Amino acid sequence: MLTTLAALMPVILVIASGYLIARTGLITGEQWRGVERLAYYVLFPAVLFRTISQADFASFPTLNMGGALLASILSMALLLLLARTTIERAWGIAAPRFTSIFQGTLRWNAMIALAIADNVVGETGLAMLAVAMVFMIPLLNVASILVLSHYASGTSPSGAKILKDLFTNPFILSIGAGGIMNAGGISLPFVVDDTLEIFSRAALPIGIICVGAGLDLGSLRRPGPALALGTFLRPIFMPLLAFGFASLFGVTGPALIVVIIASSVPCASNSYLLARQMGGDAKLMAEIITLQTLAATLTIPLALLLVT
Repeated sequence: MLTTLAALMPVILVIASGYLIARTGLITGEQWRGVERLAYYVLFPAVLFRTISQADFASFPTLNMGGALLASILSMALLLLLARTTIERAWGIAAPRFTSIFQGTLRWNAMIALAIADNVVGETGLAMLAVAMVFMIPLLNVASILVLSHYASGTSPSGAKILKDLFTNPFILSIGAGGIMNAGGISLPFVVDDTLEIFSRAALPIGIICVGAGLDLGSLRRPGPALALGTFLRPIFMPLLAFGFASLFGVTGPALIVVIIASSVPCASNSYLLARQMGGDAKLMAEIITLQTLAATLTIPLALLLVT
């Protein structure tokens, strides 16, 4: 565990640095939005494109990993939906608040996952995590939208809008372009490769600095069953489900570590934006994101104990 924690500590400290930078006002409001857009639309796509274009997919179990992750997500989603009525009766959790629990349990912060995979597994871990994104991102986006549409008061986007969002997602586009390069056996010119490598070095620190900047400790003022469920279902049960399905699918070694990382990192920060857009409980969503990120300093090392 000490080795794993040592690999995670730089990520944790950079997240903390982002929080401190935001609170000192060195970078403010709209400036942070610009930094986030830079990371989301330029830096992380550069990492993913370069990694996928050079990855040796024959060296790791792509389909088995994807199967284990999809089975974990679908199983947890089904359990939550089946428990929906019981949750409301037992704790009085209204439907919009349930949508935040749903998103908080299923969605994941890919930026944190990439940083941890790079530190714990190395460049191979980045490639495997990029493959995990192909399986996870479309399903999680569609599932979240459908649940919010059914249980919240907001207006559901059309099917065309959902497809447009998926096929214009910069992560999906960069992975797809890298996959085409890889399948065609096309090597990047040295100048392009070196340029993307510089972008890649910038992506992980800037991305997780933005995660820290987005934390709102002042939001943690109304503890209760909804916050507890939304915060702890994911870090406790998702890694266990993922470990079980990974074992069933025969996923071992570094691939298993990546599956656990993808299943144990905190909820994605854009869950808040989706909750606000579609009538979910955005305040609860912000609290879940913040508390999950703080708890991750303990829960991720414990989850990785399953496989290290």
